[in-house]
Amino acid sequence: MLISIMILLFFLSKRIEWWAALFGGIGFGTFIDEVGKFVTQDNDYFFQPAVAIMYVIFIIIYMGVHTIQTGWVYTKKEYLVNAVDSLKELALRDLDEEEKRKTIGYLNRSNPLDPLVISTKNLLVNTKAATAPRPGMYARSISYLNQLYLRVIEKRAFTLTVIIVFLLNLVVSTSVVIFYIFFLGLGWQRILNLSIFSHIENRFYNISFVDGAEILSSLASGIFVFIGIYYLRKSRLKAYQMFERSILISIFLTQVFIFYKEQFAALIGLSINILFFVVIKFMIEREKLGTKIV
Repeated sequence: MLISIMILLFFLSKRIEWWAALFGGIGFGTFIDEVGKFVTQDNDYFFQPAVAIMYVIFIIIYMGVHTIQTGWVYTKKEYLVNAVDSLKELALRDLDEEEKRKTIGYLNRSNPLDPLVISTKNLLVNTKAATAPRPGMYARSISYLNQLYLRVIEKRAFTLTVIIVFLLNLVVSTSVVIFYIFFLGLGWQRILNLSIFSHIENRFYNISFVDGAEILSSLASGIFVFIGIYYLRKSRLKAYQMFERSILISIFLTQVFIFYKEQFAALIGLSINILFFVVIKFMIEREKLGTKIV
């Protein structure tokens, strides 16, 4: 983390910020990894709540960053400051066409009568942007996925496939929750015995807060899946947003309680949820760009 601070203090470049983020992330990850030693009285690294605490901290960081990116309202002066800051890239001959358009957009949101706004806009308009580098593998992959999505959504089986995938994910995730709460540790002999029903009844009436919260959050996630299926033939965007809420409930609520009970074993479920979230986010962005709704 100290290295990242020094990089930000001593160097001027957008690209150097990526290195600062990398070293800062490594430093913070190394620190947060030791939470188990800080919150226990017997120096037990695998103290049960430790992994859940780490996970909640990451959730808070994510929500804080997301709130700033989406909910922060900038003043005219702050837009001007961001535009002036972009001039560093101009001095380094590294301001490409996309960054130039973004900077002019900042100036358009600033005070149009400010002499600094006028002179900065004139400077940008009269300066040739740097040649954009050849699209990297990431950009080419996104372009390919865009084209693939536009072809796939025209298929009749697309809607049915989406329904099957999300229902299957719901069934599997709910089954895992039920298994951990009611059947874990019983063994097949007791599970196949008729007395299992009395055990389930006893567990149901003596359920803990964590188990109850896990069940309720799973049910809430499932409700949004069914709402999404209902909207799927009317509006893909609305349906995708419902699926997104289902996944977010699972990530921000259900997974917290799973991490509390299962610790690092819960990373498997989290990885699957993140994969679903990335896919559904991609689909939402494509729909917002104006793809034709079937």
